[in-house]
Amino acid sequence: MALGVIAVLWVVLTLAWQEPVSGISAAREQKRLRRELGPTPPRAVAPTAVGGERARRRLAALARRAHGQIRIGDAFGRIEIPALDREYAVIEGADRERLRTGPGHYEDTPFPGEPGTVGIAGHRTTYGAPFRRIDRLEPGDGIVVTVSYARFVYRVERTRAVFPRDVEVKRPVGYDQLIVSASHPPYSARQRLVVFARLVRAEAPGILYEPAARRRAR
Repeated sequence: MALGVIAVLWVVLTLAWQEPVSGISAAREQKRLRRELGPTPPRAVAPTAVGGERARRRLAALARRAHGQIRIGDAFGRIEIPALDREYAVIEGADRERLRTGPGHYEDTPFPGEPGTVGIAGHRTTYGAPFRRIDRLEPGDGIVVTVSYARFVYRVERTRAVFPRDVEVKRPVGYDQLIVSASHPPYSARQRLVVFARLVRAEAPGILYEPAARRRAR
């Protein structure tokens, strides 16, 4: 009877929260990654910050430099999803081993600031379940990615379920984009739920960049 009660509690915890053992393991890894990342960089943008195409080029140069220095398994940065009240350290690499620490950056996608589609993956029911509720994100919700050289703000545009083989979601689309993906539906790896978000602002010391389309819309 005791074993039966434990089994039921285990199922309830997994359904209502996440798988407990892997969640504890991921929490330890998150602490390690946060220590590796250090304090969150201040949101300081000088009044004379450069903008426009010059700012874009400077961000791209910073991103390329960081991309050349990071290795699989290193701390990549932080992702914050205010609408879900969630913030996690992100590791470089999105294979099964790396995702045990929390969200992971697809190493075959660019860094924020480089042209193209930045990709971050995470679990929905195990290893901290960082993206458990990304299905609740709506158009207009913000996603913030902070890396060592800059802070990038994206706005959700749409959500789409795809099959794992549908890798075209990581392709460039003509503007700076972020995709956040997780298995779909929960407790299944049959599909991937992908949230597509568009860059609306990037800031770094001396740099403030807003895509031209966004500036014209003001």
